[in-house]
Amino acid sequence: MQNTNFKSGFVAIIGRPNVGKSSLLNYYIGKKIAIMSDKPQTTRNKILGIMSKDDYQIAFTDTPGIHKAKTELGQRMVDASFSATKDVDLILFMTTPLKEVLKGDEIILGNLKNKKIPVFLVINKTDQLKKFNDIDLTIAKYMNLYPFEGIYPISIKEEKNTDVLLQNILKYIPYGPKYYPDDMLSDHSESFLVSELIREKILLLTKEEVPHSIAVVVDMAKEGENDYLDIFANIIVEKASQKKIIIGSNGEMIKKIKESSIRDIKKLLDRKIHLNLWVKIKKDWKNKPSELNYLGYKKDEI
Repeated sequence: MQNTNFKSGFVAIIGRPNVGKSSLLNYYIGKKIAIMSDKPQTTRNKILGIMSKDDYQIAFTDTPGIHKAKTELGQRMVDASFSATKDVDLILFMTTPLKEVLKGDEIILGNLKNKKIPVFLVINKTDQLKKFNDIDLTIAKYMNLYPFEGIYPISIKEEKNTDVLLQNILKYIPYGPKYYPDDMLSDHSESFLVSELIREKILLLTKEEVPHSIAVVVDMAKEGENDYLDIFANIIVEKASQKKIIIGSNGEMIKKIKESSIRDIKKLLDRKIHLNLWVKIKKDWKNKPSELNYLGYKKDEI
């Protein structure tokens, strides 16, 4: 029998790169679903994270950071972010403490103005402020741009006001049926989540042009010996010089990527794994629709 007091709904998290969208999703879900790094455009796909409790279920959608697109991949990412704001019950517009509103934020809020969906202003990283009252300047600037339903300064790092934000999110979640099984954390496949964890390690361990030029795809996963899962993945780069960086001197870099990836993948899948990595060159893959589709960046599905 359906609990008539049960709430269920959808919340989109939107904003420019590096404001903490993925961190908030992972915090509420309680497990790493969306990868994180300090590199812009870390998130490339819409990531659904499902928070299930006894009396409610919230499906949060993390989105790629909205930026000025310079490639076909970039444009698909921006389109994905704005499409995520359709058919949701609430939008969380995330930013950080600023003295002046950035142009990117103005563009995002301009695109939200015609929507009849409540929008919260969520100001993350308040732990970086010398005085908490300094947040008032940021609030005043943003209030002049958009009629927010609520304003919530938070710190995910220090877990400040995250519970207050959740309580107020629940006020906008309607009563309704449970859409997903209790043990379902995301609508993405395990292969996708594994490929993202590998990409995260490359983002964290490399620099210069490499992070923006790589993609990862899991080609196969099969049962191995002694209850191990054998995973085979390709790391895609654009240039021979990038392949050299990924492999590293005497294979040291790819060994680090592999070891670091295995730790997180084991936590995600809760089982022992063998990870096999190959590096392949696909020139200008970010502008080739067929390559983007193969790598999981399909238009309207990203």
